[in-house]
Amino acid sequence: MTAQLRLLDRGFFDLSTRLKLRVSGSDRLRFLNGQLTNDIRKATDTTALEACVLNAKGKMEAHLFVHAKADSFILDADPALQSTLQARLERYIIADDVQIEDVTAQLSIFHVIGTPRSSFSFATRAVSINRFGPQGRDIWSEGAEHDQLAAELSKEFEFCDANCAEVFRIEQGIPRWGRELTGDIIPIEANLEQRCIDYDKGCYIGQETISRMKMSGQRNKQLCGLISLKNIPLVPGMRLTGPEGKEIGWITSATPSGEQEIALAYVKRGFNSIGTEVEAKSEGVAGVPAEVVDLPFGST
Repeated sequence: MTAQLRLLDRGFFDLSTRLKLRVSGSDRLRFLNGQLTNDIRKATDTTALEACVLNAKGKMEAHLFVHAKADSFILDADPALQSTLQARLERYIIADDVQIEDVTAQLSIFHVIGTPRSSFSFATRAVSINRFGPQGRDIWSEGAEHDQLAAELSKEFEFCDANCAEVFRIEQGIPRWGRELTGDIIPIEANLEQRCIDYDKGCYIGQETISRMKMSGQRNKQLCGLISLKNIPLVPGMRLTGPEGKEIGWITSATPSGEQEIALAYVKRGFNSIGTEVEAKSEGVAGVPAEVVDLPFGST
């Protein structure tokens, strides 16, 4: 049984290592709306918002989730952004009443898919959020109560460790920072348009590029699913070739899934239609035939 099928009903994930920033101050809403691709006004204390932070050319500097808490917003992002995200945001605080505090060690996050049958005594709040495809909830607690909350959750939900979570998010076609999401990628290329971009919210850094792409409908490359046609493993970093050996993309993540070998890959325009056959190559490895498929895997 694949991770996707096993966890769609009742599973939980420990996301407590994620970077967590508290943004406070009277100008926090206006400031964040000038930094994020989504409309911060949609974030409440019970519903989280997904967004990106871009540079002036529309390329990604961060991918995050945000929800409101009392007189602040709580941002959480991949741990790899610990050394850069706070500084990136603070660079644009000029005369704003905005304070940004790293609260990573103070808070724990567990994500659950499925409806809890009871309340959890060590939880401080529950936030509706879509992290992996299926709608779920983040269960937040004080960092000191991490282990107690994990024990409570394990009585109702199946725990998905880091390896399980990686398989699950690949099966769901969810991009990850450091793999599909890097400083070379524009969010629309990573299928984040519906999840992360609000075209009516007003100005933010990188907006011009995003608006131009929407108007033109042109994307140089697109995040796609791949299935190995001979069930030979696909490997991150493999380059993709099309007719006459022309390079047309690269694999970002790969995993076995049930009886299939699957991968996420960026494929150039003109070669990323569903059903297109490509070849994945790496140094010292014979070409692996693969086919472009729709995401999430198993959706058709």
